Amino acid sequence: MTEIVKVQGLQKKFGKLKALHDVSFSINAGEVVGFIGPNGAGKSTTIRTLLGIINRDAGDVKIFGKDVWKDSLEIHKRVSYVPGDVALWGSLTGGEIIDLFIKLHGGGDKNKRDYLIKRFELDPKKKAKGYSKGNRQKVGLIAALSVDSDLYIFDEPTSGLDPLMEAVFQDEVEKIKNAGKAILLSSHILSEVERLADKVVIIRQGKVVETGTLDELRHLTRSTVTLLTEGDVGKMASVNGVHDFKQTGNQATFSADNECMNDILSEAAKLGVRKFEAIPPTLEDLFMRHYEV
Repeated sequence: MTEIVKVQGLQKKFGKLKALHDVSFSINAGEVVGFIGPNGAGKSTTIRTLLGIINRDAGDVKIFGKDVWKDSLEIHKRVSYVPGDVALWGSLTGGEIIDLFIKLHGGGDKNKRDYLIKRFELDPKKKAKGYSKGNRQKVGLIAALSVDSDLYIFDEPTSGLDPLMEAVFQDEVEKIKNAGKAILLSSHILSEVERLADKVVIIRQGKVVETGTLDELRHLTRSTVTLLTEGDVGKMASVNGVHDFKQTGNQATFSADNECMNDILSEAAKLGVRKFEAIPPTLEDLFMRHYEV
């Protein structure tokens, strides 16, 4: 796969505050990378660094194999960016602003622009000063998605949108992903990231604490198991990989190490399995594990 973004050992300080500590990750073409973390974790600082808005103190950031500071003008021609709070010119209409953004980017697809205006249910003739936060976000999203970029950076893109419009956004992201585009998605809506992301980067206090596919991250954690057996289910309490065992009659619930699941199934089979249900951890579970540390 073609590597679009490569961040290596990124560090940034603001005075005595070290905002980023050795941040490293990559994004390939046709890949959505979810970038998540609590407020103040360093997400926006990382994104501003990717955009060449702020310089780093150490480390390296390349987009399309080019330096994001030396080659920022060339890089920006191939990048679409939507922040979490889109600022607009109040005296212009939404349609005029979309057209201006598209023109500044070097041109876009008018048919796609019109299609997206309908999909996001935006009134393009209304002055921006009369827009709600959600409609301001729609303007940014429509402008970004109307141009053929190679990298899309979304920082809390659905802030202010209702669930229906969130679903429209997710559908459009899947389309550009399938077209081979690279996407960095930073969002507090973890279900959105879970649905869209091929890979997740979890950042906390300026450090990457976890990175990998959801399957890889889940493999390192525990699933919640409900087990009903014909024999004495209490025997499962001592099986390797079983934790937090709770029994009611011949039914038990427990957390299980995913790497031990085959052994757990084998032991359960000896007792005559009537029900075995294993629920893997959600992205929220994985996130909270680091948030609460």
